Amino acid sequence: MTDVYAIIPARYESSRFPGKPLALIHGKPMFWHVMHRASLCPLVGTVALATDDERILRAALDLGMKALMTGRDHASGTDRVLEAARMLGASPDSVVVNVQGDEPALNPEMLTELIRPFEDPLVQVTTLGHVIDAEAAQSPDRVKIVRAADGRALYFSRAPVPFGRDNPPEYLGHIGLYGLRMRILEKFSALGESPLERLEKLEQLRLLEAGIPIHVALTRHASHGVDRPEDLQTVSALMRGEEYI
Repeated sequence: MTDVYAIIPARYESSRFPGKPLALIHGKPMFWHVMHRASLCPLVGTVALATDDERILRAALDLGMKALMTGRDHASGTDRVLEAARMLGASPDSVVVNVQGDEPALNPEMLTELIRPFEDPLVQVTTLGHVIDAEAAQSPDRVKIVRAADGRALYFSRAPVPFGRDNPPEYLGHIGLYGLRMRILEKFSALGESPLERLEKLEQLRLLEAGIPIHVALTRHASHGVDRPEDLQTVSALMRGEEYI
């Protein structure tokens, strides 16, 4: 297996939850939980925080975590991850995992499921999917995946796809973790926004439109992100008593 970098982008500014990475959960900042859990994945070699804020950087360094100061003008977390990967010296074949900084309840096994397909040198990009029910599939906030038999993503959409004309379909929800070869991460940034990406507001469609396949690994685990301050109580309760705290 090639070198694997797990990079957590962490901005201070957020319209719904300013300072979110520093929010305390069981006595530790949210970013600490994400980084700690990422470090428990046996396939990850380097875990680093990529931030644009001195307060987050200082807090991470004080806790003995690897942290990098990145630019303030990035359009997306993916661009921030790319800058950090360059700073870390990732080689073209290295695997860079973009770990969302608001997933303090992340199960390390999900990272293993995400990274393991890269044992095949032909795999360039991976992400995760899990089965969701028909009610959840109706929400445009729950991104759905249409997946081929070999695991390739055929499409991602906010619409409830596939459409079951005669029989109800099985819906596959998307979990926003990504693994990319460094050379593909570089290409992603260079491509710029694509038409379908702009239409659906889903940046992974940029890769599909450019003919870059995305392998979708299935997981039994769920995603428990923190979008608003009120989500902290829910996630804290989920984490209580876990061995990962």
